[in-house]
Amino acid sequence: MTIFDLFQLIASNIWTYGITFLFVLTVLVFVHEWGHYIIARLCGVKVETFSIGFGPELFGIDDKHGTRWSFSLIPLGGYVKMFGDTDPASSGHTDEVTDEDTGEKREFTDAEKKEAFFAKSVGQRAAIVFAGPAINFIFAIILFAALFTMSGRIVTLPVATAVIEGSAADKAGFRPHDRVLEINGKPITRFDEIRREVLISLDQQLEIKIDRDGQEMVLQAVPYKVTSEDRFGFKHSRGLLGVVGPNDGFNVEKAVAVNGLDLTEADKAEKVEVVKQNMGRQFTVTFKKGEATETYIVNPPREKNETFLKAEEGKPAILVLAEKAEERIKMNIFQSVNASFVETWEVTAGTLRALGQMVTGVRSATELGGIIRIGAIAGDMAQNGVLALIMFTAILSINLGLINLFPIPMLDGGHLLFYSIEAVKGSPIPEQIQEYAFRLGLAILVGIMLFANLNDIVQLIS
Repeated sequence: MTIFDLFQLIASNIWTYGITFLFVLTVLVFVHEWGHYIIARLCGVKVETFSIGFGPELFGIDDKHGTRWSFSLIPLGGYVKMFGDTDPASSGHTDEVTDEDTGEKREFTDAEKKEAFFAKSVGQRAAIVFAGPAINFIFAIILFAALFTMSGRIVTLPVATAVIEGSAADKAGFRPHDRVLEINGKPITRFDEIRREVLISLDQQLEIKIDRDGQEMVLQAVPYKVTSEDRFGFKHSRGLLGVVGPNDGFNVEKAVAVNGLDLTEADKAEKVEVVKQNMGRQFTVTFKKGEATETYIVNPPREKNETFLKAEEGKPAILVLAEKAEERIKMNIFQSVNASFVETWEVTAGTLRALGQMVTGVRSATELGGIIRIGAIAGDMAQNGVLALIMFTAILSINLGLINLFPIPMLDGGHLLFYSIEAVKGSPIPEQIQEYAFRLGLAILVGIMLFANLNDIVQLIS
């Protein structure tokens, strides 16, 4: 897909892509800034401005506490400006205020100083700053818990129902119907967890405990590192093990060989007959994949393939690979909350691991996406339904909270670093040093944003 194709796609689906992205971003920015706001109010700090977006204000209202709630022109973020700060980033403060009656500058009164952010203890300031990222994690937990409570959790069983011949799984000794119990000591309860562990592991060795016909054994597998491209043209590195999940089936009409027997010229009935002869034992099925072929080791259950064995006219010859594909686990509120904590932790750990791989060069930095990529994913999630969009919002909320905790000046993590130093040395870092640090932090953030967004555009064009 070229960038022109993408613009045409977005233009024809502006509601799905543009509006969905802005809606999700607005919700997450509001949640983040509200975390700062509510803890500031609890600490007795006056908040002058609560803005969704940057730049000139479009519209807004004043509340009884003197806070201006506004929407601004550039809807790609937001801020809260505390009383006494010289700017929304709290990079400096002033001891003067403009008198409402005379319009002249004067020093703070004692009562006004009590409402100023800079006058609060280092612990209170740290709590106010930390509240933004923290509430993003809390919001994700709430979303996950609500999803799990309302719809339960559909769990795809962690079973390899087919193995790609010559793949890492095949070389490790995987066979159809092996159930994965653990990967590197981590318990596995659903197929998504296998996929997640393998994707993020790239080409690192995995110790995989399996259950094969009631007998436990340990396999050593080194996933292949592959680079794939989505329909927008964005590239992603991932680990490939080579096992097929229980939700998948094969259309035998498209097979070009069974157990090495060439069926390129065979019709549907002939292909079905050859598969029938091999049912009840392990055999291979080969399919055309572009200019190449891919062969799968299978052992489909006969009792689940009655429709296939009848080979009725007009119906596709779908070979079912698994005894049972998935289970719906109903959860009460306590189970849902527990599962949502686990899900939040796994997303956080996976994100940090992927970023670490970019730093060390194991994973390409070109996978770092910007606004275009996030908008594309948000639009796709919206097309997949409300539940998928809520899940994506939860994951994005985790990432927003995590990024803001990085110790880069201008981000919340940078402020927390300064407050930690202040707590240790007993006095604030000089404002001039903080100002230089914030300028450096701004340059770093602008550089990262430019790289991520230009990276999106370059990948689309190329």
